[in-house]
Amino acid sequence: MSIFRSRAQCAAGSDHSSARRVCRYVSASIIWAACVIPLGTASAQCSARDVLQNQLKLKTHSVTVSELPIRSARDVATWKTITIGTFADSLALRNELDSKGCNVGGQAAEILARPMFTVSSQKADVELVDLSPAQLGLTTDTVTLADVYANARRLGLELAGAEIGPQLRLQYFDQPIGEFLTIGMDPIKTWSGEPIILNVANGGAGLILIGQDGRPEASISVTSRFIFVRSHQPAASTEAVGSVATFLPP
Repeated sequence: MSIFRSRAQCAAGSDHSSARRVCRYVSASIIWAACVIPLGTASAQCSARDVLQNQLKLKTHSVTVSELPIRSARDVATWKTITIGTFADSLALRNELDSKGCNVGGQAAEILARPMFTVSSQKADVELVDLSPAQLGLTTDTVTLADVYANARRLGLELAGAEIGPQLRLQYFDQPIGEFLTIGMDPIKTWSGEPIILNVANGGAGLILIGQDGRPEASISVTSRFIFVRSHQPAASTEAVGSVATFLPP
C-alpha cells in the first residue's frame, strides 16, 4: 500500500461536513502535531515542522479579512495567483501531493481519483480571491452553499476548477495554522454518490487537503472563507442591463 493511500485512509475520519467537524479536526490535529514523526524526505513541504520553519523564515502572519460587503469583484484585490496545467494527469498531481508530504483526507482522496476530477491540458495563471459569505452580501449566521455560489456569480466571480484545490495546496506552503479555505467549486461525487468540495487547511499538524459537504443546502458559517476565481468578464451592472433594454423592441 502506498504512503498516499495509507494517509488518505487514516485521514478519512477527519473530513468535515459541518462546523462541528472542523472543530474536532483542529483539536485532533493539534494533538497529532505533538506526536507525529517528521517526514524523512528532503522534498517534504507540508509537514508541521516544514510549515513552522517556512513561516518563521518568511515571517508570515494571518491577515484579518474584512467582513464589509463588496459591490462587485472589482472591489476586492487578488489574494493569490497560482499556476494550473503543470501536471500531465490527475495521477501525477496526486503523486506530487504525496511527495511533498501533503496529507489528503479520505473524501478528498476519493474525489481526486474520480473520473470527474480532471486537470488542465494547458499551463495558465489563475487569479484567486479570498472572500467570506458576509462579504458576498449574506447576513444570517449560517447560509447555504447555493446562496454563497449565487452571490459570488452575481458579483462577477467564477467557481474554481477541480484542479485549483490541490494546486493551491502545493503552492501555499506558508498557510497560517488554523486557516481553512473552502474552494468554491462544483462538487464531485464520491463512489457512494456524496457530493464533496475541497478545503485547503492547516489544522496544526501540517498542511492538508480535505473534503466537505458539497450539497446545495449544506450549512455554511457566514464568516467562513471561500476561494473563487476572478473572472475576466465582469458581470454587467443592473443599470447597464436596464439601459440596453430600453433600446430593444417590445
